[in-house]
Amino acid sequence: MKAVCATDLSAASKAAIETETCLGCLGKIGVNEIHLVTVIPSNVHAGMPGMQFEARRKRALARYSETIEAAGFAVEAHVVRGTPHRRINGVAGAVGAGLIIVGSRGKSPLENRIIGSTARNLTRTTVAPLLVNRVERGVEDPKLVRKRLFRRVVFATDFSENADRAFESFSYLRHATKEATIVHVQTPKDPEPAGEDDPHDQLAEMQAQLTQWDIETDIELRQGDPAEEILEVETSTSATMTLLGSRGHSRLRRLLLGSVTEDVVTNANANVLVVPPERSA
Repeated sequence: MKAVCATDLSAASKAAIETETCLGCLGKIGVNEIHLVTVIPSNVHAGMPGMQFEARRKRALARYSETIEAAGFAVEAHVVRGTPHRRINGVAGAVGAGLIIVGSRGKSPLENRIIGSTARNLTRTTVAPLLVNRVERGVEDPKLVRKRLFRRVVFATDFSENADRAFESFSYLRHATKEATIVHVQTPKDPEPAGEDDPHDQLAEMQAQLTQWDIETDIELRQGDPAEEILEVETSTSATMTLLGSRGHSRLRRLLLGSVTEDVVTNANANVLVVPPERSA
């Protein structure tokens, strides 16, 4: 599998790239080729006094490439110019990436660094599964908050087609996942589940599939605000990653998948894996 790793060369993205356990986890799920991408914004000009952006970024990417190659991955670096999330998606589409990786400190309305806004924009537009690596805030030398990326997973579902597509990610995550919690949050505006099964039966069916893959699995059927309940499960289980789709039953209603996904990406303590609809892949 090819992965695109987006970096703004900040301490946050450096932590995501140079964490040995992080690279090991990527190898376990089948990633063997990593494309490093850094984007020079359109309003930054290489000829500006003292602004040798492109040369500086190429040197930094060369250092990152050495780390990644030493971990056993093929690596290619890309320095491009434009709108970050659009160019990252463009590179991912061009190389046929199965995963996009971006670091984010999150949880701050004042966080306006490129990598922060890019993570939010990619959540809405990603053309491949998007892994948002949560990085420590408020320290000079940040580390990943959860190093074992896929060890304990919270999977959130509203039983939509995109949620089913997200669940299929366990076909490769299972090689690195030991524990999982499947959660569905009911709200008064929820559409009726498709088929004859009630929500508990549907959750139990997913649980049985993961159990067959030797993943110790619990199920949670909750009521309330979807984002709040998902984040509560993430905290109570000490999850290393939350998995969910980027779209649910309706873009116009505040259901589990959609705007709630953005809330989870912004406020999660752990890493988040966002899976787009098939038509976007």
